Amino acid sequence: MGKEKSKKRRRSSSSSSTSSDSSREKKKLRKLKKKLKKEQKKTERILKKKLKEEKKKLKKKKQEDRGQSIETEHKIEESSADIPLELMERSKAMAPMTKEEWEKRQSIVRRVQDEETGRYRLIKGDGEVLEEIVSKDRHKQINRQATMADGDFFQSQTVEKQRIK
Repeated sequence: MGKEKSKKRRRSSSSSSTSSDSSREKKKLRKLKKKLKKEQKKTERILKKKLKEEKKKLKKKKQEDRGQSIETEHKIEESSADIPLELMERSKAMAPMTKEEWEKRQSIVRRVQDEETGRYRLIKGDGEVLEEIVSKDRHKQINRQATMADGDFFQSQTVEKQRIK
């Protein structure tokens, strides 16, 4: 029986070496597939670049032949028609703002009415709330108006609650 056990052990060890060999082969196959994909991507990139360059050359030749006139505007529209407008808008939206764009956006101040309180607020740029400096009389007037609006809003809410019940 001792001999049979050793034979079994040998068989199990030999089967593990074949499984490791097969796993090695699988890894090699994976690496080869990855290399092939990379090479295909490179060739596709190169072909795309060549196509773009050829298109640019053709456009330049046409512009030289016809001169710069209304026809150039049509060409620009045609070239932009190749790229969907949605894609162009998305790329612009995803791009970071320049300092000038940000300053231009922040320089805009809007007067927005708060529906709940009835107050008008100054909103700068993307949502920063600014304080407005007013006279004492105007301040009292604003508070009265806001208090009345608060009362109206509260009343409307309580009336709605009573209707629901």
